[in-house]
Amino acid sequence: MQKIAGIGGVFFRAKDPEALAQWYLDHLGVGFDQGKPWVQESGPTVFAPFKADTDYFGPHNQQWMINFRVTDLDALVNQLRASGINVETRAEWDSEIGRFARIHDPEGNPIELWEPAK
Repeated sequence: MQKIAGIGGVFFRAKDPEALAQWYLDHLGVGFDQGKPWVQESGPTVFAPFKADTDYFGPHNQQWMINFRVTDLDALVNQLRASGINVETRAEWDSEIGRFARIHDPEGNPIELWEPAK
């Protein structure tokens, strides 16, 4: 059976696509930088539907949440907070698979940050 090699893109609607794209590039380093696409490091990627009534990533009308894998969660959290971005952490989010934090982009989309366990 043929399988996909990885995620080729994440596309979603935005009220101000240019401003939102710049926010992702400035704060998370994700997007087109000087016309070149972001190249991610190899590593685990979770692809998992959740139950329709989950509260895990926001109100029930929130259909998606992106999870970005990071190498140093503490450093990124400090960097984001220094930029005025609210970062939420909860001890119960941390588990044997790693540590997690949560932010929202300027349009309210949830973003989970994941530092996999070593």
